[in-house]
Amino acid sequence: MNTFKVLLMLAWRNLWRNHRRTIIMLSAISIGVWAMIFMTALTQGMVNEMIKDGISVLPGHVQVHHPDYRDDPNINNLITTPDTELSARFAAAGFKQWATRIKVPAVISSERESRGVTLLGIDPVRERDLNFIDYADIDGRFLEVADDKGIVIGRKLADTLDTEVGKRIVVMTQDPDNEIADRGFRVVGVFGAKIESLEETYIFAGKETIQTLLKVGDHVTEAVAIGDDYRNVEPVYAAVLALVDSSVVVNRWTDLNSYLGTMMTVMDGFVLIWVVVIFLALSFGLVNTLVMAVYERVREIGLMLALGMKPSSILGQIIIESMMLLVIGLAIGNVLAFASIAPLKSGIDISVVAKGMEMMGASSILYPQLRSEDVILANAVVLILGFFASLSPAWRASRYQPIEAITKAD
Repeated sequence: MNTFKVLLMLAWRNLWRNHRRTIIMLSAISIGVWAMIFMTALTQGMVNEMIKDGISVLPGHVQVHHPDYRDDPNINNLITTPDTELSARFAAAGFKQWATRIKVPAVISSERESRGVTLLGIDPVRERDLNFIDYADIDGRFLEVADDKGIVIGRKLADTLDTEVGKRIVVMTQDPDNEIADRGFRVVGVFGAKIESLEETYIFAGKETIQTLLKVGDHVTEAVAIGDDYRNVEPVYAAVLALVDSSVVVNRWTDLNSYLGTMMTVMDGFVLIWVVVIFLALSFGLVNTLVMAVYERVREIGLMLALGMKPSSILGQIIIESMMLLVIGLAIGNVLAFASIAPLKSGIDISVVAKGMEMMGASSILYPQLRSEDVILANAVVLILGFFASLSPAWRASRYQPIEAITKAD
C-alpha cells in the first residue's frame, strides 16, 4: 500500500510537470468525451422517438391477430374469441395498457373529395394515451364512448376533403359477406399528430358503432398490450401468449416493424463503434503525451532504477499517470455533457428539416436521451482502451537499463 501511495504521488507530480501539455491533453479528452456522450444522446433521442412514434402507430408492444390478418387485413380475418371474453382476460392480466379494436381499410368521402384510409373502431376510454394523437391539439372533441356515433379525422385529411368539425362525411368499407358497408358520420373532432402523414392515413370511430356497421357482432380484428419498456417486451409477450389459444398469432412490435427493430439493434452497436472511433483519435495524443513525458525523464528513471526501484514500479507509475489524466478528462467531459444536455430536455425544434425527418418516421422535435448505459459504456471504453494505450510507453520506460538511461540523458 505504501508503494502504491508513493507511485501515486510521483505520478501526480509528473503529470503537472509540463502544465501546458497536460492541459492541452485534458482539453482533448474532455471534448472527446463530451462529443461521445452528447452525440450519442442526440442519436438515441431520435431513434427513441422514432420507435415510440412507430409503436404508437402500430400500436402496442405486443399484438394479437387472426393468422391471415397481416397478409390480408380485411374484416373476414377476425379474432374468433368474442371481444367481451378477450377484454376480460386482458383486464385481469394487469398490463400497463391494453385495448381491442377493429382495424380495416376504408374509403372516406366528402361532397368534394374521396380518400383511402385506415378505419379504426376503438373504445376511446381504453385508447387514451395509447395512440399517436395529440389530445391537446384537437379541434372539437375526441370520441367519448365505444358506441359514439361521431368520427374523428386528421387535420391534413380534413384539408384534403375540404371538411371540418360539424360536417358530414361518408365512410365505405366491406363487410364479411363482401358487400359494401357504408354510413354517414358527422365529424366531431379533427386531430393533429407529430407526424403529419398520420393525419391523412387514419380515422377513428366508436368500436361498437363499427361492429354494427360491419355486422360482426362481438368480435374485433386485433388486441394490443403495452409493457413498461419497449426494449424488453418478453414478459408482456409471454403473458399474452398465455391468454390466447392457437387460433390467433401473437407478435412483438419488432416482428411487426422489422425496420424499427433493426434500427434499435444497430443503434446499440453504433454507440460502441462511435465511442471507439473517438477514442482512437484521442489515443494518438495520449500516447504521444506519455512518450514525451518518459523521454524527458529518462535520467530520472535511470536513477530510480539504479537506486533499487523495480521495473514493475516504473511501469505502474506511467500507467497511473495515464489513468489520472483519463479520469480527470472523463470527469470534465461528463460534466460538460450533462450541462449541455440538461437544457435540451424539453426538446430541440428541427422543423426546418421536418419533411426529411418525417420520411424517416421521426417528428420535428428531437428529445435528447441520456442513458446511464451509454455514459457507463463511454467511460469504460476510454479507461480500458486508455490503459492498453499507455502500456507501450510504460513498458518501454520499465525496460531501461540504469547505466543506459543515464548515458542517454547525457
